[in-house]
Amino acid sequence: MISEGVAQINAQGAREAFAVDGEGVTVGVLSDSYDKSTSAATHAPEDVSSKDLPGLTNTCLGQQAPVDVRSDLSSPEATDEGRAMLQIVHDVAPDAKLAFASAFSGELAFAESIEELAKPVLSGGAGAKVIVDDISYFEEPFFQDGPVAAAVNKVTAEGVSYLSAAGNDNLIDGLGRDIASWEAPSFRDGGACPAVIAGMPGIGPTHCMDFNPGPGSDETFGITVEPEEELLLDLQWAEPWEGVETDFDAFLLNASGGTVLESATQNNIASQKPVELLFWKNPSPSQSRVVQLAIDHCFGECNPGASASKNPRLKFILLENGGGVSGTEYPQSQGGDTVGPTVYGHAGSAAAIAVGAIPFSNSGQPEPYSSRGPVRHYFGPVGGSGPAQPLAPPEVIAKPDVAATDCGRTTFFAFESSPGIWRFCGTSAAAPHAAGAVALMMQAGEEAGGGLEQPEPIRAALLESASAVGSFGACAVGAGLVEAKGAVAALLAEPGAVPALACPPAEEGGGEEGGGGGETLPPTVPIPMPAGTPTPPSTPPNTSFAKHPPKIVRIRSNTARVVFRFSSDQAGATFVCKFDAAAFRPCGARIAHRFGLGRHVVKVKAVGSTGLADATAAVFRFRVEHVG
Repeated sequence: MISEGVAQINAQGAREAFAVDGEGVTVGVLSDSYDKSTSAATHAPEDVSSKDLPGLTNTCLGQQAPVDVRSDLSSPEATDEGRAMLQIVHDVAPDAKLAFASAFSGELAFAESIEELAKPVLSGGAGAKVIVDDISYFEEPFFQDGPVAAAVNKVTAEGVSYLSAAGNDNLIDGLGRDIASWEAPSFRDGGACPAVIAGMPGIGPTHCMDFNPGPGSDETFGITVEPEEELLLDLQWAEPWEGVETDFDAFLLNASGGTVLESATQNNIASQKPVELLFWKNPSPSQSRVVQLAIDHCFGECNPGASASKNPRLKFILLENGGGVSGTEYPQSQGGDTVGPTVYGHAGSAAAIAVGAIPFSNSGQPEPYSSRGPVRHYFGPVGGSGPAQPLAPPEVIAKPDVAATDCGRTTFFAFESSPGIWRFCGTSAAAPHAAGAVALMMQAGEEAGGGLEQPEPIRAALLESASAVGSFGACAVGAGLVEAKGAVAALLAEPGAVPALACPPAEEGGGEEGGGGGETLPPTVPIPMPAGTPTPPSTPPNTSFAKHPPKIVRIRSNTARVVFRFSSDQAGATFVCKFDAAAFRPCGARIAHRFGLGRHVVKVKAVGSTGLADATAAVFRFRVEHVG
């Protein structure tokens, strides 16, 4: 199966015009697993025989070197997403050698695998000159480079081009606003806490965050969580690892604020990591629930070792993988607070090329879930036993760098859009498309000589040649959609400096670590549309099931193939859907999916031509039963 991204990023044009196919270049991939899934529709030997991967039974000339698997994941969590990424690289750069390592063994092991992939073959490594990943860890720092980013910085300095999925964490509310993060220039003491928190033993009863940047005080932040969805909130603040002096605790309350649903209260002075992770699942099968976040400044009786006077910048990201939260109380940047940017961790490293996602069927807009930038760094990289020094001035890094195709075809991953047609969506699919293009560029650069195969000219040419994506700016799509033919041409023309991307923060707030104030955005920030596009509807579409199975599906085997059709009241709407506990992913108006025995739930939302999504998913529940 050849991904449609080969055509969309013009990889075939590059191969034909410059006689490049990735020969002599090794591309390393880091993901979950290679060939360990027990439920995948195909396995690696079949993919080699079908010419979807290189190996001994691949009959294409020059594609007999098997994938160099450095480590793999043996776990029920294995989905073989790494093999799907390798298929995409192979589609774009078919003669490149491929290597794989699992990144599911923790941050430090992830960093070590990066270095192993980059290490020369004669030194026991894979010799990869291009590396791409689609993994992030929740504890990776927002405000400095962590251990994984430090490894990225190291191998890039040694001549490796490193690409990373930008993330699938953007959320768009019913008015088209990017709402998946919230950031304040400093902790604002509201002078009070909700009564249910103030009454807890050892909690500072009058030191909760004031979320209102204007007059008045608001000690809670409302978040609307959709039915049966899990809220994953990652709270961090601008202090360096191993230099943490402040302890914040996060509490999730019910809508009235009278009950604590969940809390995150680790001792940050003991851990020396400025991070709290909060998880909560909406138990309702049919109703969205509003929950209230409160953030307590923990010192004194709460934590005698924590500072009472430090008020660092703080930020939280709702890591929802593109769905699950439909609204927030403060959905726009104002008064120095910033709403929206969700790229973080090593994808936010200045050395990495972070890749956003563009649907294969529409080059004029990014995927609504593709993470937005920029990234702010206030400290140097994590390293050694002590804290990194502050950066003066703080660094604002434009992210993502480029965008590439998602939802193209693979042989088995991740969902079956129609019989035998599997589609792989997300920035996890976009990143290997861009990595394949970089492999073509690197072959051309090595053959031309003069250092053109090095990361800086590669990055400069990749960004310089990228195509505009409608009227979307750099915070959504970086320099634009990868254009492989133009990228090779720009490289051979010896590009200049890496183009500067205009992705500034929406607010430059004041505070302990911040700068001066910023302009407040208007109440509604519509998603820009390509020039010449007809005026789209200003309201979200409604979603319904045009076809679904009976409530009870009786079968004689262990899995049932079920067909759904979706409809919307707006012409041109697309759809995102989710099966059971999986994340929302783009899907067609007709899908066929296999379900095992037991109860199942399918949720679908229509997404209008402006990117406005139905706030309430259409839901269908059914059961698959075995009959003798």
